[in-house]
Amino acid sequence: MSATCHLTRRSPIVGALLSALLMFFVSPFANAQATPGLEYRIGPEDVLHISVWKEEDLDRRVLVRPDGGVSFPLAGDIQVSGRTPVEVQDEIRSRLQRYVPDAEVTVSVDEISGYTVFVLGEVDEPGQFTLGRYVDVVQALTLAGGFTPYANSRRIQILRRQDGREVTFGFDFRDVSRGQDLKQNIILQSGDVVLVP
Repeated sequence: MSATCHLTRRSPIVGALLSALLMFFVSPFANAQATPGLEYRIGPEDVLHISVWKEEDLDRRVLVRPDGGVSFPLAGDIQVSGRTPVEVQDEIRSRLQRYVPDAEVTVSVDEISGYTVFVLGEVDEPGQFTLGRYVDVVQALTLAGGFTPYANSRRIQILRRQDGREVTFGFDFRDVSRGQDLKQNIILQSGDVVLVP
C-alpha cells in the first residue's frame, strides 16, 4: 500500500490507475491456493515441513536443495521442485507404505524463497521481489512503486526463460488501464523479468 501512496505523490493519474487496477486484479489471486491451476509450486531454497501423524521421528523441516530435491527418512531422495505440496505429500505417502501402513503425511511450505520476480527499468523501486503468492504484471509494477516520469508504459516487456530459450511478452499498461486486452496481464512465473523502458 505504501508503494501505491508513494506513486500517487509523484504521478496522481498513474497512481490512481494503478491503485484501481490493483484492487481489480488482486482479489482473484490473493490466495493462489484457492484458484484452480494456481497452486503454489515448490522451488529451490524453499523450506518444507514434512510430518507423519503419530510418528515423531518423521517430523522434519527440510530445505529444498538447488537441484530441487529433498531427502526424507524412509522415503529417500525426492524431486520436489516444480511440484505442489499435495503432489509431494502423495509421493512420500506412497514411499512410506511399506514401513508405515496407512501413513498420514502432511507437507507444507514454511518459508518461500523459490518464487522470485524482477522489475527493472523506469520504476520507482526496481529490484528483486521474493513473494509468498503469485502476482500478475500490474501487481509486480505496483510492488516496484509504479512508473517514473520517463517510463514508456506502452512498451513494457516480460522476459521469461522457457525450455532453455528466452521468450518475450509485450505489455501495454495504457490498454490494460482502459480495460482493453486484459489477457496480456499474465501471471508471472518465478524468474520472470518485467522490463519498463
